[in-house]
Amino acid sequence: MKNIKLSKLWDSLHSSYWFVPTLMAGFAIALAFTMLTLDQGEIPGLINKLGWIYTGGPDGARTVLSAVASSMITVAGTAFSIVLVALSLASSQFGPRMLRNFMQDTGNQIVLGTFIATFIYCLLVLRTIRGGEQTIFVPQISVTVGIVLTMTSIGVLIYFIHHASTSIQSAHIIGEVGRDLNNAIDRLFPEKIGQSFPELKHRFTGEIPVGFDQEAAPVLALHSGYIQAIDDKKLMNIAKSKDLLLRLNYRPGKYVVQGCELMRILPGKRINEKLTKQINNAFILGKERTDQQDVEFCINQLVEVALRAISPGINDPFTAIRCIDQLSAAFCRLAER
Repeated sequence: MKNIKLSKLWDSLHSSYWFVPTLMAGFAIALAFTMLTLDQGEIPGLINKLGWIYTGGPDGARTVLSAVASSMITVAGTAFSIVLVALSLASSQFGPRMLRNFMQDTGNQIVLGTFIATFIYCLLVLRTIRGGEQTIFVPQISVTVGIVLTMTSIGVLIYFIHHASTSIQSAHIIGEVGRDLNNAIDRLFPEKIGQSFPELKHRFTGEIPVGFDQEAAPVLALHSGYIQAIDDKKLMNIAKSKDLLLRLNYRPGKYVVQGCELMRILPGKRINEKLTKQINNAFILGKERTDQQDVEFCINQLVEVALRAISPGINDPFTAIRCIDQLSAAFCRLAER
């Protein structure tokens, strides 16, 4: 696996509701200052040629931007409330494991980011409008861009209404989990595994020594948590540079307790505090399981949805059948590798 830590960082950002809205808010700030710079330039001819540019006075500009800003923050609050309702429904009906899939929904993040970005843009432009008797300044281009952002936000709101109603349907949720399972299989079990390469045809592979368990020394875990990923390249580099034989005792998805035996190395006399820290740094621990290197996590998600569906309180066998169909397709895909 390449760039394990970067992949973990991207997975954490992708599963958060602050990353995309923050980026879009930063873009709105940059856009506001750029448009205001254009408005302060000497381009009256350009404004006269473009008939669709806003040409009203300062009072009209204030009214338009104030109305847009107040409506955007209201719609953003309503959209966030709908997202919370969807998360609560998913947790109660499909299980708490499914919350991660909803948190990774890029569509909801873009919707919230669009409303927040439009609100910030209108506020920044609104503060520059001057309508005194001596100095009058109306950022006509900036106001026009604000109106365009408003139209865009209306389109995003229409998309959000449709997206919110379809994202909580069982068929959609099961299909998304099945897609994540297939992606995990393709990522962790590529088709080239098992095919011999000409340059590796006559490569010698040694066997594990008979007295490995007696001669090897344990490497203890320095922290507790779920193993989300293992940097196998880093472990291979450590093993080659120090001429070690490593045997993992835990795989991704398992929970390790601080002080437990993380792995065993041979020869055991070479273990020291520095080597223990280097090996522990190759294990990425977290508070929850992820599908980064854990295929079983997606399987457990489908199993949990199926079990909840056939429980006496829900009694929905067709949802369980959909889960079985996804699992069957995934196992057939995995058996071909």
